[in-house]
Parts: sequence; structure tokens; C-alpha cells
Amino acid sequence: MAVAERMIRTSQADLRLSESSGLGMPILMIHGSGSSRAVFARQFDSPLADAHRLIAFDLPGHGGSSDAHDPATAYTIAGLARSTGELLDRLAIRRAIVFGWSLGGHVAMEFAGFHPAIRGLMLTGAPPVSKGLFGMLRGFHAHWDMLLASKKIYSERDAERFEALCFGDSADPSFRQTILRTDGRLRATVTRSMMSGDGADQRQVVEQAAFPVAIVNGENDPFVRLSYFEALHYGALWEHCHVVPGVGHAPFWERPDLFNPMLSRFADAVEAQSADGALVRQRRSQAG
Repeated sequence: MAVAERMIRTSQADLRLSESSGLGMPILMIHGSGSSRAVFARQFDSPLADAHRLIAFDLPGHGGSSDAHDPATAYTIAGLARSTGELLDRLAIRRAIVFGWSLGGHVAMEFAGFHPAIRGLMLTGAPPVSKGLFGMLRGFHAHWDMLLASKKIYSERDAERFEALCFGDSADPSFRQTILRTDGRLRATVTRSMMSGDGADQRQVVEQAAFPVAIVNGENDPFVRLSYFEALHYGALWEHCHVVPGVGHAPFWERPDLFNPMLSRFADAVEAQSADGALVRQRRSQAG
């Protein structure tokens, strides 16, 4: 499967993306803080890339994308979601499944609150929290390592610790440099914006979603409270809250043999539901 790469210019940053040539419903993949589209290499190197148009891009201030022109606006959770929406609009994609990991999951939930293209949402390492500090504390473990999420300047030691938290001992050698490349202004700004209640109420977005929502987490995720996911009142939960055994924050990287079949099943379910919905709308139109 050939993977194409290109740069898409948006109002806030030039975004680097990779996409496969699969013909199924597009799957937009949004990485976490300090990462890049390269973290989804094990999805691109799988049958998923033949079955679907996989699209992975570097958020502003990450990887091969440029830093934001206006960091104070672009690096909020709402700003990152707007950049995501602008990217999909530039690609002329009107229906998509969105998979968000960690920060990317929070961006995906914000995006899902306003963009009409979304047909299904999968979240990993991203609890749907209510607005503000207390809402966040319910979904995350409170410990000193969480301070790394908002630290503006990373030392080599900081990058090593953050890499270990995200990937355990499974990180690709390139991941450390990707962490160090990240614009530290984003970490400080996006954390501040979420703690102050910027953007949508993510819990409400997920609980009231009219589209399928899939939850897949690692059993040993050091950041999130797995019990929190079980307490939500989902409007359209796919199957149940999945937990991948023996892995941490990035199960799609650590155990693609378990994760990829789940993403494939979810995509098939979303496509089937979307096709049924389109048929119903067509019949109603004809009847009218």
C-alpha cells in the first residue's frame, strides 16, 4: 500500500499529513502531545490502509507541521479542533471516522461537537471530561508526572520520562526527538485552556453523541482512570469499554495485533450504520 505525504496550508499552520489510498470511509487519526503522525505507522502498515483511507497529520507545533502563527489562539483545545476541521474541509471530506489518542482524543471530542463530517469516534487514553479543573481530576490520575503535560521547556530527562510514560519501553528511537521538537508553548496553552473550561463539555459531547463512540484503553495506562469510563452514560457506545491487556497509554502502538482488528470492526460498523442512514434518508426523500 502506497502512502502519500503532503502539506496542507491552514489559517493557523501548515499541516503535514500522510494518507493511504484505501477506498473505504476515511479514518482521521489524531496523535497526542509531543508525538506525530509517525505513531500510527503500525496502522498504516496493516490491512486497514488497504480497506480505508487512513489520514494522519501532525498537529500545529508538532512533527513536520509548522508552529502556529498565533499560539495563544491556535494552541487552545478549541483552536486545535478548528485546525482539524479546516484540514478536513481542505481535503473535501464530508464523512469520516475519527480516532483520537491522548491530547488527540480531546481534540477529537471538541471537533465532534461542531463538525458535521464525523460518523464515528474512537478514543484511547482520553477520558471525556467535564469542563474545568474538577472535571479533569475525575478522569485522570493526579500525580507529579502530570506536570510534564503543561511544562513549556523540556530537558533531555523530561523527554525521556514523557516517552516512558507514553510508550513504556516500546518507543521507536525517533520518538524522543519528536518530543523535543514539539513547540512547548502548546503544552502550556492547551493545558491552561482545558483547566479553565475552554471549549466544549467533552463528557456531554460523548454522552449525547448520535454517532457510535468506541472506547479502547490500555490496562496499565498511567494517566487515566479506567473506572471513569465505566461511569459515563453513553448515548451510542460501541460494544463496551475495551481494555487491552498488559499495555499502557498507547495500545495501538504496543499491541497493533489486538488494536487494529478492533478499529477495523468499528469502522465496518460505522460504515454499515452510515449506509443504512443514507438509505433511510433517500427513501424519505422519495416518499416526500
